[in-house]
Amino acid sequence: MRVVSPENAPAKPAPVSTLTPMGDWYTIGLALGIGTALGALFAGLLSSTPLGRIAAIVLAGIAGAVAGFLIEDWAEVIAGAVGGVLGAAAAVVIVSGAFRRGGTRGGLALIVAAVAAGLAGLAFVPGAGYLEAAALPVLAARLRRSQGDRYAGLRSLARD
Repeated sequence: MRVVSPENAPAKPAPVSTLTPMGDWYTIGLALGIGTALGALFAGLLSSTPLGRIAAIVLAGIAGAVAGFLIEDWAEVIAGAVGGVLGAAAAVVIVSGAFRRGGTRGGLALIVAAVAAGLAGLAFVPGAGYLEAAALPVLAARLRRSQGDRYAGLRSLARD
């Protein structure tokens, strides 16, 4: 039989797979983890001013929702938006504390961008997106309680 077009080709059997398909729990966790990573990224880039902190949280929620939409459907949109807001709110606390203690904008942006890339990669591990969205706000709350003042350095040795 001569094949002139793909419509005339004989049907190939479906490939056999031993992998079980992932359910919605995986894609929801993926959207949650990617949203958390986007939230951390926006917080690292925009948290140098109070208005930037608010913008980071809003933009992270929108970007997380878009990422969720690109992943699948409405459940992922909501998970992405929630992850974006949680990630940004937690990272804003961490980044603003680093600014108070003398961190620079460029240095913090690079460090937080690298952490956000790691969070995004980790989100592809089944179940890790849920862990990210839960652990980052807990870490931020814990750091908020234990944050000290600006590093005194040699000023602590100076006599008045």
